[in-house]
Amino acid sequence: MVREDAVEVRDLRQHAGREVTIQGWVQTVREHGKVAFVVVRDGTGVVQTVLVQKQLGQALWQMATGLAQESTVAVRGTVRKEPRAPGGCEIAVTNLVLLAGSEEYPLQPKEHGIDFLLDHRHLWLRSSQQHAILRVRAEVEQAIHDFFYARNFVRIDTPILSGAIGESAGTLFETDYFGERAFLAQTGQLYVEAAAAALRKVYCFGPTFRAEKSKTRRHLTEFWMVEPEVAFADSEDNMRLQEELVTYVVGRAVERCGEELAILERDTSALEPVRPPFPRISYTDAVALLRGRGSDMQWGDDLGGNDETILSQTSDLPVFVYNYPRQAKAFYMKENPEDPRTVLCNDLLAPDGYGEIVGGSQREDDHGRLLARIREEQLPEHAYGWYLDLRRYGTFPHSGFGLGIERTLAWITGRRHVRELIPFPRMLNRLTP
Repeated sequence: MVREDAVEVRDLRQHAGREVTIQGWVQTVREHGKVAFVVVRDGTGVVQTVLVQKQLGQALWQMATGLAQESTVAVRGTVRKEPRAPGGCEIAVTNLVLLAGSEEYPLQPKEHGIDFLLDHRHLWLRSSQQHAILRVRAEVEQAIHDFFYARNFVRIDTPILSGAIGESAGTLFETDYFGERAFLAQTGQLYVEAAAAALRKVYCFGPTFRAEKSKTRRHLTEFWMVEPEVAFADSEDNMRLQEELVTYVVGRAVERCGEELAILERDTSALEPVRPPFPRISYTDAVALLRGRGSDMQWGDDLGGNDETILSQTSDLPVFVYNYPRQAKAFYMKENPEDPRTVLCNDLLAPDGYGEIVGGSQREDDHGRLLARIREEQLPEHAYGWYLDLRRYGTFPHSGFGLGIERTLAWITGRRHVRELIPFPRMLNRLTP
C-alpha cells in the first residue's frame, strides 16, 4: 500500500518535531533490550527509526524486530534531531506496516568475491557505496548536459546501428541487418560531423561498443561517451573546450556530491585544484620521456596503459598528449601540416594512473586526403559516400572529441575499476544481469 502522505528521507530535517510516514527497505535491525533500531533506506537517504516495546505492543514489536533485510516497510513516527544518527535525525516510531517481506538476502556484511557481487549486481546496487557511485554518475551526466546547453550546443541523437565504422575494424560487434552487414556504434562522431554543418556546435551522448578482448580495469565492451563537434574549430580550440568541460564536471561533482564522495572515501583535495591550463606534451616528447624512464617504446607505437600511467604521474592535473603518428590513429584525423608523419589529435590522461579519459582531433577536411586514408585502411568506400559528401559540399575545418563517462567517473570517485561505474557492466565474459 502506497501512502500518499509519505515523505522522502532526504527531506526529514524539514519535518523535525512532526509526525511523518516514510516508505523504504530495511537495511538493518538491532535490538537492545526493550528498544530496537530499524535502519530504513528509501533511495533518497538512510534513516534510523527507534522502536520502544511498551509503546508498540507485543505483536507489532515481534513483527518489527523479526524483519528480514530488504523487507519493504512503511514507518510512521515523529522526526527528532539526533546528531549521531545518519542524516542528523531519527524517527520515534508509532506504527510500522510490513508491505512486503524478503527472503534471506544474498549480500551480507562480509567479504564477497567480485564475481559473486557482479552476479548479484542488481542487488549490489543497493549498497551504500554503489548507491553513492550512481548518484555521482547522475550528477556528472547532468553537468555535461548543462555545460553544453549553456554554450548553445545542440544535442544530436546518433544511430546505434551503422554501416560505417569510426575506429578499428577489429573491435566491431557485427550483426545482420536484413541481409546487410551492420555494426553496433563505436562512436557517434561521423554523424555529429554531419550535424555540425547544419548547427555549428553539436554533441551526442550515448552508449558505444568495442569488441576488444581486454580484461583490464579500464575496459568495458559497452560504455557511454559524450562527443561534441564544433565547426570552424582547430585542434587548439578543441583542447581548450576539453579543459573547460573537465574542469566544470569535476567542480560540479565536488560541489554537489560531497556526501557521496565522503562515503567513497575520496580525498577531494586532489580534485579541487583542477582548472585550466592543463599541461601538454607532444607524442614525440612523450616517447623520449618514456624511453628515458626505461620503456622500450618505439616512435610510431600507440601508448599502452603503463605508458599512460607514467605520463599522468608527471602532474596533479590531467595531461594532454598531442599529435600522434598517423598510423596509430583513426583515418579521419587531419594531417599535421608541420609534420605529415603525425595527425592533429590529442589524448587527455587523468592523474594518478586513471588513463585516457578524452580522445579528440581536428578532422581531415580535405576530400582527397580523406579518400586516400579510407582506401589506405581498406574501408568500404560505398559505406562512406555520405561522409565524403561533407567534404564535397562546403567543406570546413572542424574538431571534436569523445569523453568516456566511466573512466572520468573512476578518477572523480577514486575507484580503480570501471566495472563499478556503470549500473550493469558488459565485459569480455559478462552479459548478465
